[in-house]
Amino acid sequence: MRLLEEVKARALQGIAATVEEALALNDKYTVDELCDAADEVRAARCGNEIDTCSIVNARSGRCPEDCKWCAQSARHKTGIQEYDIISEKELMNAVHANSRRGVKRFSMVTSGRRVTAAQIDRFCDLYKKAAGESGIYLCASMGLLGKEELIKLRDSGVKRYHCNLETSASYFPELCTTHTHEDKLRTIKAAVEVGMEVCCGGIIGMGETLAQRLELAQEAREAGAASIPVNILQPIKGTPLENQELIGEEEIVRTVALMKFVAPDCTLRFAGGRSRLSAAATERILRGGMNGALVGDMLTTIGNNIDQDYTMFERNGFELPDDYETGK
Repeated sequence: MRLLEEVKARALQGIAATVEEALALNDKYTVDELCDAADEVRAARCGNEIDTCSIVNARSGRCPEDCKWCAQSARHKTGIQEYDIISEKELMNAVHANSRRGVKRFSMVTSGRRVTAAQIDRFCDLYKKAAGESGIYLCASMGLLGKEELIKLRDSGVKRYHCNLETSASYFPELCTTHTHEDKLRTIKAAVEVGMEVCCGGIIGMGETLAQRLELAQEAREAGAASIPVNILQPIKGTPLENQELIGEEEIVRTVALMKFVAPDCTLRFAGGRSRLSAAATERILRGGMNGALVGDMLTTIGNNIDQDYTMFERNGFELPDDYETGK
């Protein structure tokens, strides 16, 4: 049996490919062959509903960590807006706007190593307000929290916790020295143990190898991720990666398709950076293993128009929410 047919047959049953198998596929098959097979796996394991989410920057800048890609580190001179905690009015405007547009999930995202004990209660009050006024599925991304804080968030209506691994364990020390890959895994494990779903992915194009991108997908799956966001690096002026060479579109398309074989039951989620892709590459990815998308603006970069996204999702065979309200 041809290798692709063998790997696809197993993935259709939910059995993940190894990183070595995925690398062998990359060497042997065209991008269209990989994408067509990955799309079959996506349809069988995840269905035809596009899993949409949106985020709001709930605390911006002043982060003490030294992550080389990040505009929010206080160690980098990026000129981003800085503020402490989002106002209730601004939060609720975002919650209601996304709910009306049929966006499935919504998350507050904070800068910094972790939300402090004093701040967690304020954020929990905001989540209780959001849960009481909207049926949108609530997520949180608030750093390296422990069980006590995660339980507070869970009890305030948060169902999914987001903590990106960012890159593979083998490459992470090249990009950050102020916390570790293991620190992130501890938070992810704690979130799972308190009964939360986990969203856990990273950024591609930071100088890592294809093998390390696939290791990231494998590590996220093994950590229990329901969703794996795939960000494409957009080099930000003032960060150490501002001059990082961009990876090509075919390499991005291939990476996503191969990730699907490594994590067949996970939602692969289009996240930051997709605005730099051509329409052809974007749609090939949507027909090549991807079935989730972060819509609207991204933390420190401009995102994609929601109406245009929904039109594109439908054109590529995905089902839209029945209660979608156009912004036109």
